[in-house]
Amino acid sequence: MRYVIGLIIIIGLAMGAYQLYEYWGQFKEKEPETVTHVQPVSSGDQLPGMPPKLQPLLDVAQKRGAAGLHDFLATYGKTIDDPRKAWIELDYVVLLAQSSPGEARQKFHEIESRVQPGSPVYSRIQQLAKTYE
Repeated sequence: MRYVIGLIIIIGLAMGAYQLYEYWGQFKEKEPETVTHVQPVSSGDQLPGMPPKLQPLLDVAQKRGAAGLHDFLATYGKTIDDPRKAWIELDYVVLLAQSSPGEARQKFHEIESRVQPGSPVYSRIQQLAKTYE
């Protein structure tokens, strides 16, 4: 009989502790979610990754079209970092698609594999993805 009463007390204490734990969980400070919100970018000029001294050269290359951007990327591509480099390459892909759709599709997939979902360029990748599937 003593063992039964002791067992009932232990079970009651365990249930009480569990209820207290559940009650305390309601007031415990919740951890903030780690979701990064990236503002959509409407122009590549706003992105970091390119030395300012290259901007005039990029402007000239853009006026020349796909060939100009290809030459610019071949010459200065190693000195430019993402996300700016990805943006410029996407500009090149869009222009290249007019004359060489297969090559544009291949280049797009290279860029797409490199750009991560948290990148400011990712929204543009998503917009162009259906075009270059």
